[in-house]
Amino acid sequence: MPPYDLDHRLVVGVASSALFDLSTSQRVFDEQGIDAYRAYQDRYRDRMLRPGVAFEFVQRLLSLNDLSPAAGDPLVEVFILSKNDPSTGLRVMSSVAAHGLPISRAIFTQGVAPYAYIPALNISLFLSGDAGDVRTATTLGHPAGQVLGSAAVGQGASSGPTAQRTPHARVAPGDAPVTVEPAVQTVEAAMATGVAVMGDATADISEESTADAEVGELRVAFDFDGVLADDSAERIFQSGGLEQFHQYESARKITEHHAGPILPFLRALSTIQRREEQRVAEDPGYRPRVRVSIVTARSAPSHERAVNTLRSWGVTVNDAFFLGGADKGRVLRVLRPHIFFDDQRGHLDPVAREVASVLVPYGVTNEVAPPAPDAPALVPAG
Repeated sequence: MPPYDLDHRLVVGVASSALFDLSTSQRVFDEQGIDAYRAYQDRYRDRMLRPGVAFEFVQRLLSLNDLSPAAGDPLVEVFILSKNDPSTGLRVMSSVAAHGLPISRAIFTQGVAPYAYIPALNISLFLSGDAGDVRTATTLGHPAGQVLGSAAVGQGASSGPTAQRTPHARVAPGDAPVTVEPAVQTVEAAMATGVAVMGDATADISEESTADAEVGELRVAFDFDGVLADDSAERIFQSGGLEQFHQYESARKITEHHAGPILPFLRALSTIQRREEQRVAEDPGYRPRVRVSIVTARSAPSHERAVNTLRSWGVTVNDAFFLGGADKGRVLRVLRPHIFFDDQRGHLDPVAREVASVLVPYGVTNEVAPPAPDAPALVPAG
């Protein structure tokens, strides 16, 4: 039997911190140590984890496998890439099954970031809640993004038992989301009472049914510079201002931009859009579900090079919002993408509780200034 082919599929790698709300687990680990963490996960191995920031995106992406003519030949493959060990990872896989997600492949690398396996598995997008892992993966040239905040899961866009909302969370530098409240019990107290700490454990399930859920649309939004394209134009803007930026882009309006870190994912997504076009040709009643949008601070005349570049890449974009510095949140709250990629936290933080937001820590806007000579060195956690 030949090996399972990954080279002709859209492959996404997702950390458990992106797929599920692990805020309480993370706090147990941080405050009580590895042994308490193991005991906690073992105690609640069969208690389904709440959906995390990327859950609905992954769920809807996997639903596109019904476009494949053969059930055993999916268009989309999702790998769990986790720093848990195989034992503590049992709860993750149990929750995957309990939520009905068709994910069967996982890599558990105890305490070691798994991004080295991204090229080996033909992964076109890696999502994690760990800022350090994502930054390193991006530096190595991998397509990676850090999920932020606690965007409402199932915000009128999901049906069935996974239509839930995650608790509000704050993000500590370098850490996965940490729940603000309620306070964490000790593992011993939780075991004594038999009550799981809110945040990891599921609560009452509410079902929501909307036209959007019935259609199963997947809305994906991207910033352009520093996400799909490299940061060369952004560097001109940062150093020379808006007028020089427009002059630079206008002079190169037919010159294709160099690829940015998340372009591999858009290219893979475009193959599914082409499959949907084939389905429409076969069945005029079929309504395409994948909708791709560009939400960028560019405006005329710099829009022209962006559009020409997208065309030269051969990718399909349904909507483009050239906002010229206007607040992106105004558009995103109407568009309601299931995931939005941007390279600047200033564009993401205001909407991270409403829109599943992903920081791409790439380029000039994410360069970290060296510490002052007398400043103490910072040691990354974990």
